[in-house]
Amino acid sequence: MPALPERMQSGSPYPLGATCDGMGTNFAVFSAHAERIELCLFDPSGKREIARYDLPECTDEIWHGYLPRVRGGTLYGFRAHGPYQPEEGHRFNPNKLLLDPYAKLLHGQVRWSDVLHGYRVASSRADLSFDRRDSAAAMPKGVVVDEPMHWKGGRRPHTPWNRTVVYETHLKGFTRNLKRIRAHERGTFIALADPYVIDYLVKLGVTAVELLPVHAYLQDRRLTEMKLRNYWGYNTLAFFAPEPAYLSEGTLNEIRATVQALHAAGIEVILDVVYNHTCEGSELGTTLSFRGLDNKSYYRLMPDNPRYCINDTGTGNTVNTAHPRVLQLVMDSLRYWVQTFHVDGFRFDLGVSLGREEHGFDPCAGLFDAMRQDPVLNGVKLISEPWDIGPGGYQLGNHPPGFGEWNGKFRDDVRRFWKGDSGMRGTLAGRLQGSGELFDHQRRKPWASVNFITAHDGFTLEDLVSYNDKHNEANGEDNRDGGNDNESYNHGVEGPTDDPSIRATRDRVKRAMLSTMFFSHGTPMLLGGDEFGRTQQGNNNAYCQDNELSWYDWKEATSDQGKELFDFVARLVRLRDLHPTLRAAHFLRGDTEVVPGIKEVNWFDESGSEMSQETWGYTEGRLLALRRAQSQDKKADITLILINGTPDMHVFQLPQPVVAWRVRSDSAKPGASERPWTESSIEVEGHSVVLLAAAVRLESP
Repeated sequence: MPALPERMQSGSPYPLGATCDGMGTNFAVFSAHAERIELCLFDPSGKREIARYDLPECTDEIWHGYLPRVRGGTLYGFRAHGPYQPEEGHRFNPNKLLLDPYAKLLHGQVRWSDVLHGYRVASSRADLSFDRRDSAAAMPKGVVVDEPMHWKGGRRPHTPWNRTVVYETHLKGFTRNLKRIRAHERGTFIALADPYVIDYLVKLGVTAVELLPVHAYLQDRRLTEMKLRNYWGYNTLAFFAPEPAYLSEGTLNEIRATVQALHAAGIEVILDVVYNHTCEGSELGTTLSFRGLDNKSYYRLMPDNPRYCINDTGTGNTVNTAHPRVLQLVMDSLRYWVQTFHVDGFRFDLGVSLGREEHGFDPCAGLFDAMRQDPVLNGVKLISEPWDIGPGGYQLGNHPPGFGEWNGKFRDDVRRFWKGDSGMRGTLAGRLQGSGELFDHQRRKPWASVNFITAHDGFTLEDLVSYNDKHNEANGEDNRDGGNDNESYNHGVEGPTDDPSIRATRDRVKRAMLSTMFFSHGTPMLLGGDEFGRTQQGNNNAYCQDNELSWYDWKEATSDQGKELFDFVARLVRLRDLHPTLRAAHFLRGDTEVVPGIKEVNWFDESGSEMSQETWGYTEGRLLALRRAQSQDKKADITLILINGTPDMHVFQLPQPVVAWRVRSDSAKPGASERPWTESSIEVEGHSVVLLAAAVRLESP
């Protein structure tokens, strides 16, 4: 590095973060309550501080300064001076090096020590005490980025919502065991761009990959001491910087190359993002960035005692997105990932927390309004996890138009039906039709319901049919962690079995549940690995299992059984794409006749008679037929879904009028070819779903 000037120039308050112009770098950071902020520069190893400057100006609560001759690759951090008054919500401590909230690349990692706390951990006064030890040696540093963006053209897929099929996966776990990829690239962004991986996704037919958090995150001290690791990454340290472990060569262009390769294959990239809390924990947590820069602005604090954090997230703190500068931070981060890396959407962890105002959850909260009107974000997919643990924290269906929402009721109700619970037939009907009672308002569409049976949090599909109870002993919490209400059923034996009858039943139920999801209106989301039977050995909370338990077993994927299930899932995806009736763009109300005698939607029992109030009310009913019809290109696409939720075979009489049916899928016979069906009835095996389809030419008016 060339000789540095003695003092900084005033610079500019915008943009926030470290902005290199080739001749020098502008630094800008927000703090409403700091009295002074210092910039610290470090040698390339990050171990030795080589210079310290006061940021010379503060404009509109943004501290800023420009330093000539500071270029890309420079390592830096901040120190914030101000009151240490926890009772008032202030926790400034200039002895603690602070990571820039806008840092775009990190060097090094957190080295756990009590020095990372702003208070003396061993003090009897706990967080009311003050720690004077320097934390710089234990802290990662921000890296000034001056890396040119290399795009080779290409266009975003812009897949319509009603044609979207989401594949949720962990970036590392997906390719960590894939031997055909070079060892140092496995589990990184660039591995996701491997032609074999992309071809796998294309053959499956998914249109989007939803990646668990890729923002830089903190390895929890408790897990580190237990020799475990935070695998999922829901513990964000920096909202602009990628997790360093996911870059094989440490360059941001790896992310761009990966997104570009996926786009070329027609696959969108959706990021799971965690703006509801940070890794700094509760008031007894660490001082790494936000807490030291302005605790009272960045976090929601108890109104009557701001010493304590509000904990609507269950992680110790809740980000204060009602504050305009914190809202700006989230918006700037979202736009950065869209504009710099061309990602196609976001899934918001604990999305209810992002919509909390002073009076509680508000679908018109400032952050939601900002996202909906933003010219960059209104062209990407926005998905919320519609709950948190705060008051009124379950808000499924109550997010604003433009958002998709994880439909937890779809997950639970589909599981209950196929588990054999009573009184689920009418409920299942609602889920098949896009959960209109939840989403059919404010001109929302069925795609707003993101339908899933399994997700990263909980059992895999294989484990859902193999275990009655969770088995999380490997997590080190005596099996206390993870949900207890899984709506799972082991079909006779807990865990793996060689019993061919039990294994056949489990496989049949898996295919039936997958058929239910892909034939339901809404946006289907497949948990990565479910397409070949991935297991976590009954662990329903594998957040800390960065090992073979969580990594995809590609030998399993290429086994005969794995291939059979993969081919079946690919077939379901293809059928969904071929038939508009399986992915309706609007809610069907059953009051429109598409062809004589056939409405948009009709429900029948196994006798071929339309469902009556009495048959809907029969709580032991587990047989159901759903006929849908939709006009397209002078033809009517008609499908008939036959559902047998009992363990025994049943004969279904096909409803009138007669059409030229074709069997397109039978979950009991995954390898069977499509065939015409001219009989007036059809046998449907137990625990299975059959799809019939017909095309009827529409008469010209």
